[in-house]
Amino acid sequence: MTLAQGDFTTLAESYSRYREGYSPAVRDAILGLCARPVCSLDVADVGAGTGIWSRMLAARLPASLTAVEPNDAMREQGIEDSYGLRITWRAGSGERTGLDDASADLLTMASSFHWVEFDAGLREFRRVLRPGGWFAALWNPRDVEANPLLAEIEGEIRRLKPDLRRVSSGRSGVTATLTARLAAEPGYGPPLYLEGRHVVRQTVEHYLGVWRSANDVQAQLGPEAFAKFLDHAREALAGHDVVETTYLTRAWAVRRLPYNSFQNDRRVCWP
Repeated sequence: MTLAQGDFTTLAESYSRYREGYSPAVRDAILGLCARPVCSLDVADVGAGTGIWSRMLAARLPASLTAVEPNDAMREQGIEDSYGLRITWRAGSGERTGLDDASADLLTMASSFHWVEFDAGLREFRRVLRPGGWFAALWNPRDVEANPLLAEIEGEIRRLKPDLRRVSSGRSGVTATLTARLAAEPGYGPPLYLEGRHVVRQTVEHYLGVWRSANDVQAQLGPEAFAKFLDHAREALAGHDVVETTYLTRAWAVRRLPYNSFQNDRRVCWP
């Protein structure tokens, strides 16, 4: 059965099991933009999927963290994976989060902003953010140039479908023009760009599992060609016990205007 573009219903388990986390340094830099103690921040993670990024934010113990996800299967998996953590889950989309006006100091979208209608999403985030609050969109693509073998494997995708268009790679599509589009968006200050590299060691099956969680590649290749791609990758990695993969977390952030100084905020936070 061909997977529909943008439908993650059947991918929730693979997404939960195989997707890697983001750069902790980029996470800390994004939280630091708010110039307040993390424990005083109300944070919303929209398009949270199974909560990979949400849990990284939760580890820093913000005052509150709400994860918003439109897909029932992804949200249910996220609730299961986040059991015991201080994360409130709710249904909603980037265009309609269901969050209250001026309720968040920081709103993020991790590997999901490319699915949102740009103007409608930025209007919604401006409504939800408090004056001076920040919106950050980030992705976590593989830096395949760091490993020639992985670059060769990804090249098989183009050989199977030369016109394939990556929607969510984090190095193409919406990210190619994101800085300029955010700079032109009314109600926000100039965009900032952050990136951080981190290396993970994966088993071959884990590496293949990451591809099984990629909606855009599967939807455009179709089941037969996608199976051929996985076979090619498995053959290329024969004899390898471990795959060393470099990830490049890329983040764009903008501040909601007008900016209110928080210099007089003297709240004390306890662990």
